[in-house]
Amino acid sequence: MAEPDFWNNQEKAQKLISENNHLKEKRDSFLQLENKFENVSTALELLKEEPDEDLQKEVEADLEALKDSFHTYELDLLLAGKYDDHNALIEIHPGAGGTEAMDWGQMLLRMYQRYCDSKGFKFEINDYEPGEEAGLKSVSARIVGKNAYGMLKSEHGVHRLVRISPFDSAKRRHTSFASVEVIPEVDDSIQIDIDQKDLRIDVYRSSGAGGQHINKTSSAVRITHLPTGIVTTSQAQRSQIQNRETAMNELKAKLFHLEEEKKRQQKQALKGEQKEIGWGSQIRSYVFHPYNLVKDLRTGYETADTSGVMDGKLQPFVYAYLQWLLSQENPE
Repeated sequence: MAEPDFWNNQEKAQKLISENNHLKEKRDSFLQLENKFENVSTALELLKEEPDEDLQKEVEADLEALKDSFHTYELDLLLAGKYDDHNALIEIHPGAGGTEAMDWGQMLLRMYQRYCDSKGFKFEINDYEPGEEAGLKSVSARIVGKNAYGMLKSEHGVHRLVRISPFDSAKRRHTSFASVEVIPEVDDSIQIDIDQKDLRIDVYRSSGAGGQHINKTSSAVRITHLPTGIVTTSQAQRSQIQNRETAMNELKAKLFHLEEEKKRQQKQALKGEQKEIGWGSQIRSYVFHPYNLVKDLRTGYETADTSGVMDGKLQPFVYAYLQWLLSQENPE
């Protein structure tokens, strides 16, 4: 950074400064953690020599604070994936099952909104297609915040719900499925070349029931990438130009993700790996009847606090997934 030609390439310089700041922040966090540990250790020694009720309460509070600081630091180390610090794009698509499955899709949307609120992430709905009676047919959203993709990549896959259906007059037990797709948003450092001839762009009047997130007076945009069949839509922005930009950014992210996935599969083929790591595989079960249980099928983490999970208490699942990912031979 002290070199005279450092600012000749401003984009490269800004990226280097950002990386340097991130490393400095990680180092400072470690030094602060080390300092807290030494202070608590000293206080514990004093407490052993001269027991004191007030000091004991103080030490207990400091230990809890140290534990929280350590957990935060460990989480930062676990979020070391190539795109973990990027914003995230998320889509929810109910499976077969009509109103029951669409309602499940709506429940998942609410769960992720609550989780993002708890993390201080900004949750922007780009496109929302409501179900006929209840729930949703599909929804796509952008999540903005530090490590948004790293925190939410654990949600990518099929989510299964077992419950007594509120839409069944006979009160029978139903099983519903919904797929959740989570991909990192690409930034200016990633170049994606798209031939305009490969695009079909349709403009239509927005009509989704997305509440305050949907601007029903603006013109919605749908972009179809003809070679791959990938479709992106946006109807939440204030103008057709903004909706087009949002849909295009999502298309770039999806095309980039597609190429990354091809490379990963080729690498596995060269290694002769036969295990199933399909994006569409079931990852988590939510059981509301005949007992309460949410279980992640990859990590084995489970909890009986189903209402808490549906209210956005996903951090234990995220933490367990990041630890599990680290234990794999080739974490992504």
